[in-house]
Amino acid sequence: MSQAIAIKVLEPSHGVTGIFEQYESNVRTYCRTFPRVFARGEGSYLFDREGERWLDFLSGAGSLNYGHNHPVLKEALLDYIRGNGIVNSLDLHTTAKEEFLLALNEVVLQPRGLEYRTQFCGPTGTNAVEAALKLARKVTKRRNVIAFTNSYHGMSAGSMTISSSLGKLSQEPYFNPGMVTFVPFEGFTGCDNEIKFVRRLLTGEGSGTPPPAAFILELVQCEGGVNVPSVEWVRQIAELAAEMKAVLIVDEIQTGCGRTGKFFCFEHYGIIPQIVCVSKSIGGYGAPMAVLLIDPALDQWDRAEHTGTFRGFTFAHLTGAKALRYFWTSSDFIAALNVKAERLGAGLADLKSEFSGHVREIRQLGMLSGIKLMDAALTKEVQQDCFERGLIIEFVGPQRDTLKLLPPLTISSEELDSGLSILRDALKHSVRNQ
Repeated sequence: MSQAIAIKVLEPSHGVTGIFEQYESNVRTYCRTFPRVFARGEGSYLFDREGERWLDFLSGAGSLNYGHNHPVLKEALLDYIRGNGIVNSLDLHTTAKEEFLLALNEVVLQPRGLEYRTQFCGPTGTNAVEAALKLARKVTKRRNVIAFTNSYHGMSAGSMTISSSLGKLSQEPYFNPGMVTFVPFEGFTGCDNEIKFVRRLLTGEGSGTPPPAAFILELVQCEGGVNVPSVEWVRQIAELAAEMKAVLIVDEIQTGCGRTGKFFCFEHYGIIPQIVCVSKSIGGYGAPMAVLLIDPALDQWDRAEHTGTFRGFTFAHLTGAKALRYFWTSSDFIAALNVKAERLGAGLADLKSEFSGHVREIRQLGMLSGIKLMDAALTKEVQQDCFERGLIIEFVGPQRDTLKLLPPLTISSEELDSGLSILRDALKHSVRNQ
């Protein structure tokens, strides 16, 4: 007779259940920082099962640009479900996918003079990155990829090899690193004319650097510390990629869908990438979806060279299309977005002035912002104090010293002010305790 295994069931305590500790993998992360059992989301707020609420400046790591359960998107999804709409279609033609493609082209691409083909990948951003790397290597017949210091592109094997912010983890042999050359993102070395160094490294005889298949670039390095490059630097990188006949891949997974004030971050820089990775809020409602936008000349895939069971998740197609047509055809929404970005910037500037001895730098583009503090200990204390006061934010950067703010694009002015007020109180309290 086999021996019985005793299972201890842990009881809930302070709104946190031990069920997750007992049954879920150790890999979990956000729940350790924000230890509550959340039950619902509405607009800019998350609620736990006891009814306590938090302003959500994490926004699903940028996957909830339009907030939680937006009523227009919710009703469209409920209507689709009530009509027995297809849920998973692989890559079959469906009415939901057709509507998404039409909305993407009519609302976003054509008005901007963009002629991309759309590839539906697996549902996560890292899968779009993997597809982009594969396609660039296939088209150019080269292997090397140029990535940047403090970069982050995902946690699957290929994405990890081009994510310098993951440090040693990305170079573990069991992840089978590809051929990657890391070069400095603007400001990394502190030296003048970093572009000249990059150009010499990549083009000079005897450098030992193979010709690249692609450059992959985050226009704002979010996990790397909310690093915002200059227009001149980005354009020089784009010109260098073209000179070397390498594919320019722009990772818009977190910066896309209006996060930086324009639908695509690359609009700020006056460039047109050959491949764009888009995910997170492209699904509108928080439903998972990832796509590649591909220059038609590069769309050289053979049938089924990159597949995925959930590339046909029609809930995301449906709510993604609805979000594009509802928000991005509205001049009021776009105007309000700019006003809120200015309001956010002014509030952050006030914090920098008031806590000048502790806030080293404010970094912002649109509704994406970072507050670089003096050290990681202060950052962690401020984050936890914010959580206790009703605000969820995360911290990023190689030294983990930068608070990253991702409020919903649909947040009200009053809610934005409330979040900034909580942040101010937390900074004041944490600074006093040092």
